[in-house]
Amino acid sequence: MKPKLLTTLETYDRGQFVHDAIAGATVALVALPLSIAIAIASGAPPAAGLITAVVGGFLISALGGSRVQIGGPTGAFIVVVYAIIAKHGMAGLQLATLMAGAILVVGGLVGAGRLIRLIPEAVIEGFTIGIAIVIATSQLKDLAGLTSGALPADFVPKMEGLWAGRGTLDWTSLLLGLATIIGIALVRRFAPQFRARAAVVLIASAFALALPSVATVASRFGTLPHGLPWPHLPPVSWPLVIDMAPAAVTIALLAAIESLLSALVADRMIGSAHRTSAELLAQGAANIASPLFGGLPATGAIARTATNVDAGGRTPVAGIVHALLILAAIALLAPLAGALALPALAGLLVITAWNMSEPHRWRERLAMPRWELALLFLTAAMTVLVDLTVAIGTGTALGLAMQAWERRKVAAA
Repeated sequence: MKPKLLTTLETYDRGQFVHDAIAGATVALVALPLSIAIAIASGAPPAAGLITAVVGGFLISALGGSRVQIGGPTGAFIVVVYAIIAKHGMAGLQLATLMAGAILVVGGLVGAGRLIRLIPEAVIEGFTIGIAIVIATSQLKDLAGLTSGALPADFVPKMEGLWAGRGTLDWTSLLLGLATIIGIALVRRFAPQFRARAAVVLIASAFALALPSVATVASRFGTLPHGLPWPHLPPVSWPLVIDMAPAAVTIALLAAIESLLSALVADRMIGSAHRTSAELLAQGAANIASPLFGGLPATGAIARTATNVDAGGRTPVAGIVHALLILAAIALLAPLAGALALPALAGLLVITAWNMSEPHRWRERLAMPRWELALLFLTAAMTVLVDLTVAIGTGTALGLAMQAWERRKVAAA
């Protein structure tokens, strides 16, 4: 249960801090507008997303069992959080999140995180590809500068909304977003040692200052808050605790599944191994602390974790830097953070999703047994078209059944 931070600090040096600091800054640039957008889509105040990124992100990195996990609010929670707020308000959500945090702490103490190893590799592959598709398509609206209004959360209605809003496409925004993608790709191709992807976003945002049609964080979301509120407990009563118990269990399960799968994906990207019990304990601490400040449920964020790895982060210091920089942006740099161009940030996430899908591994994937390849595609499709938890649950059940069948065939032979 020892946090990875303590392990990595034993051999930490100045060179690694430079890489971690650059990666943390890159992730902060992505996390800041994403956190606001997720909060708004969840029916919560925009500040709630930032609070989650700061408080939850700091604790997940400081106490967690992964070297590179980045925590904060995630899109997978939008539907769940929206439903809770609609029925019980922010106070009900905060109580449910506190209870979920306690459940996660207990799960960490009893070693429940080991159950994640039951998930077949094909399911993890499909889940990762599906999430990459969801992330990339969720950025198309900002990448193209569409002004057709809010889009539905579900994939097919979202695509229909994008097509219906094609007439509002802003070519300046699209060109700026594509230039960001090309710029980052060129850096990766010709200067792979140069990890400051944030510089490409900043340069694109600087150009956007002279382009009034390009949306920025401030123009879309308004003025950012200037600090964290004082912590406070939400109203608590036994009837309310009983009423919020199902929501708390849902939040805890989703946080555990998403964070541990994110940690597994990160392990594969950097050739490491996370500590599941420490990770669950960190998720529990984050989900206890975040609602005390008015935040949302927190979990490991695959897109931001992949961005962290892609930008050179290799220890939890990068995640801590990311949280502190968002806090600094809230307190000191709100106008500068508000000037970031949304098409540039969308371009950064699109290329991150591409890298996260690991396209170079398709030759290896296509060589998998047919049933595993089918399971990969099924999990990916269900992640995109249905629901994250349904995809994982269905994929795992089918995968375990097929593994048992294969073992029976071998034994019979």
